[in-house]
Amino acid sequence: MDYDLIVVGAGHNALISAAYAAKAGYRVGVFERRYIVGGAVSTVEQVPGYQFDLGGSAHILIRLTPIVEELGLDEYGLEYLELDPLFFAPYEDGSSLFIYRDVDRTCEHIEAQFPGEGDRYRRFVETWAPFSQTVRDVFLSTPSPLELGKRFAFGSSAQVDWQNALSVIMRPYGEVVDQYFTEEKVKAPLVWMAAQSGPPPTEAMSAPFLLWHPLYHESGIARPRGGSGGLTKALAAMIRAHGGEVRTSSPVDRLLVRNGRAEGVEVAGECITARAVLSGTHILETLDRLLPSEHRPAEADQMRVGNGFGAILRLALDKPVEYAAAPGIESRTALQLICRDRQQIHDAYADYLKGQPAEDPPIVGMSFSAVDPTLAPPGGEVLWLWAQYFPYEMTGGRTWDAIEEEVADRILDTFEPYAPGTKASVVGSLFQHPLWLERELGLFRGNVMHLEMTIDQMFALRPSMNLSDYRGPVDGLFLTGASMHPGGGIMGASGRNAARVVLNFLESKR
Repeated sequence: MDYDLIVVGAGHNALISAAYAAKAGYRVGVFERRYIVGGAVSTVEQVPGYQFDLGGSAHILIRLTPIVEELGLDEYGLEYLELDPLFFAPYEDGSSLFIYRDVDRTCEHIEAQFPGEGDRYRRFVETWAPFSQTVRDVFLSTPSPLELGKRFAFGSSAQVDWQNALSVIMRPYGEVVDQYFTEEKVKAPLVWMAAQSGPPPTEAMSAPFLLWHPLYHESGIARPRGGSGGLTKALAAMIRAHGGEVRTSSPVDRLLVRNGRAEGVEVAGECITARAVLSGTHILETLDRLLPSEHRPAEADQMRVGNGFGAILRLALDKPVEYAAAPGIESRTALQLICRDRQQIHDAYADYLKGQPAEDPPIVGMSFSAVDPTLAPPGGEVLWLWAQYFPYEMTGGRTWDAIEEEVADRILDTFEPYAPGTKASVVGSLFQHPLWLERELGLFRGNVMHLEMTIDQMFALRPSMNLSDYRGPVDGLFLTGASMHPGGGIMGASGRNAARVVLNFLESKR
């Protein structure tokens, strides 16, 4: 065998799995089709002097894991920069709201703005902190029904009043906020953050996307210095330092399967063998293209990718963004939640259901050059505007190639009233619409979560009941990435969980 483990794809989950295997002393080979590692966690100089992330930017969930410490990634160039405030919500009337990592400071700030709401925020966080901590623990485990039951029955949420909690968990998150808050300017940013997982605020049983909000105060939000790709560059360096190989511009053509067992991959006509193969690509890329058709499981037909999700306009500015409601460094540091009310989210989703790009999209703004001057030239700024909702496939025969400029302008026009003068300061841009995300990053139909994050495709049902344990449909094949539990986002739990399963397999075959 050429390797103990071959890893297909160099997204952050795949690299994390590879890093654990390399650390354990196994011979690891990673094969990536693009010229750089990272997949949707990568950074490039898109505009001269400006570093643009190409995918995920805010590092939140990974801070709830021990991955960085276990792999010693600080020794390989990873340096995290803390963001505080965490969130900033400006409004057109000049008011604004900040959420800080410290709960007490947040409550004092909200209470001063909206009497009574600060106390309500504290009760909300304290009520749901045990549940959110159990969700974190579930994310870090293989999601069998038995394991899920143990975590919820005996974990942090053992103290939860489940009789009352279940009635809340089963509801749409857009309604649950009404149970805790009275002011729309407090409700809207909480609901808009919950919407980042994909399902709309009206989706039944979606409340957990809101109820794990207390975890933001636990994890905080951070940025790798130099860009989001700092994480995956450090992972690749760690793998190489432990004797592993990471090959870029090396697309895998197919998986080699003999007698029902994965034995390697074919790359540019070369057959490369291994004791085990781990695929970190989109689950449908693995099952429909790489795996020989006779081994394709029937449940692949039931995996729902959906019709796009969001789009992001990345801007290079010749001066820092300045919010009318709160000029200064704090508003530029935080994730900027541009959402006037919940109705704006509903209207954008209604456009999406009609097969139309949102006319008035809510936005998450990110200007991380506020804390990391390496991202832009002196005096400049990077500003990234993630907006929802945008379908991959549109009605009326329209295509993204034809309307991309129109939609990019619409996103910037929506943002401009909150930070006047932004449009005039743009010196370069990149618009990543759903078709771009599919073409460039391999995200089927532009869904950054790979598969829709609905309850029927979560936990032990992601991507299906038979494949949720990170084992593929043939012996010796393993799976990781956003297609697997716990889903999308920069967490790395899928990579760490898969590594545990792979290492047990390799150890058992010695």
